[in-house]
Amino acid sequence: MPDSAPHPAADPRPSSLAARLFVSATVWVVVVLLITGIVLSSVYRSATERAFDRRLNFYLRTLVAEVATPDDGSDHQFQSLGEPLFDLPLSGWYWQIVREDTPKPEVRASRSLWDKKLPKLEDRGIPLSASGVRQGYIDGPEGQELRLVERPVDLGADGKYLVTVAGDADEIYAETHTFDYYLLGTFAALTIGLLLTTVFQVRFGLSPLKRISDAIADIRSGRAERLEGSFPVEIAPLARETNALIEANREIVERARTHVGNLAHAVKTPLSVIVNEATARGSDPLATKVLEQVAVMREQVAHHLERARIAARPTVVATVTEVEPVIEALGRTMEKIHRGIDIEVSAPPEARFRGERQDFEEMVGNLIDNACKWARAQVSIRVDLRPAAEAERPAMLHILVDDDGRGLSLEERAQASRRGKRLDESKPGSGLGLSIVVDLAALYGGRLTLDAAPLGGLRAELVLPAA
Repeated sequence: MPDSAPHPAADPRPSSLAARLFVSATVWVVVVLLITGIVLSSVYRSATERAFDRRLNFYLRTLVAEVATPDDGSDHQFQSLGEPLFDLPLSGWYWQIVREDTPKPEVRASRSLWDKKLPKLEDRGIPLSASGVRQGYIDGPEGQELRLVERPVDLGADGKYLVTVAGDADEIYAETHTFDYYLLGTFAALTIGLLLTTVFQVRFGLSPLKRISDAIADIRSGRAERLEGSFPVEIAPLARETNALIEANREIVERARTHVGNLAHAVKTPLSVIVNEATARGSDPLATKVLEQVAVMREQVAHHLERARIAARPTVVATVTEVEPVIEALGRTMEKIHRGIDIEVSAPPEARFRGERQDFEEMVGNLIDNACKWARAQVSIRVDLRPAAEAERPAMLHILVDDDGRGLSLEERAQASRRGKRLDESKPGSGLGLSIVVDLAALYGGRLTLDAAPLGGLRAELVLPAA
């Protein structure tokens, strides 16, 4: 007998909706902020570079103006250009004027160059811009990276010059790195804030679904009959339709039970008439045969009506049954019926069966009654509450009914639960008890197994879902 009804294959990598939403939001936030950071860093670098170029171009225009209006040929008047770094040797700030129309180029330069020379951007293939200058990066005399701007000046008969100004590019990089540092800190704080906001929204935005899940679990366990409370307008239709489904399920079960009862009365009455007519004929062989077959029909009708009744019950929303009081009451009742049999009961107070009390009494009562019929003097009833092997499945009740009778062989155990099978005609009964227990337990996702008991007789182990 299977341990429970078959379950659909589970996703090997289950994940909750909240987790998926959080991961999606996290990825989206990180990607957006990363792209935004790259764009802002690039924009700021370009702005810093343009500001640096404007500074270089100011010095360049000053030099060009001095070249275009020479006085006595002295260059002291524009040696520093108002920037002390041009006087500091190898400071990274340099200017250079080269007259190119003479056999030997004449070079004038800032003191900071210290007899070094600046390379030409023209030699590197950099074209002139619309404003007539070239701009680019070069390696300076001391290995510094320089931002350089140069402009050719043609004064006609007064000569052709190449005027160059260079500044230390570390100023650009330092500004950019400082901005990137603060940008990174700002975006890190923004990311944390957005993620915390996302967690808050997901947690509280999905809380109505969690409430519905808990309420449905309460309904299945018998602690509630319907979804109660107010829900947001987006969730309210789900709660309303769930309650409607529960009510429709109850109505279907009630109709099925009504039809079962009607069928029982409709069948029993004709059978009673047949029995009365056959009994009136005395020892007529035909009447005897009719009575024999009517008895079989009654057993069949009783069996199938019982199956229909118990099959309808698990389809309705589950209830909860306290196990200990039911077991003790059945034990006391069976001791009165079966005189001379000592019944020992052991059940934990917290044990509860997820199902109807009547069904539980019928299953356990049949097992205890069978044990008392075959026991010599002692019957033991023990209830164990065992956790489920899988988190998604409920804990299980293991009800062990042992007797000290003669027990059953392996072949007899295999036949004992068959419908209408009686291993000893000397004992009263119809042979349907164990069959009903097996069917009812299976409908609740449980099972019945027979084995040898420590007392020497038969052990019946009934496994049912716990609440």
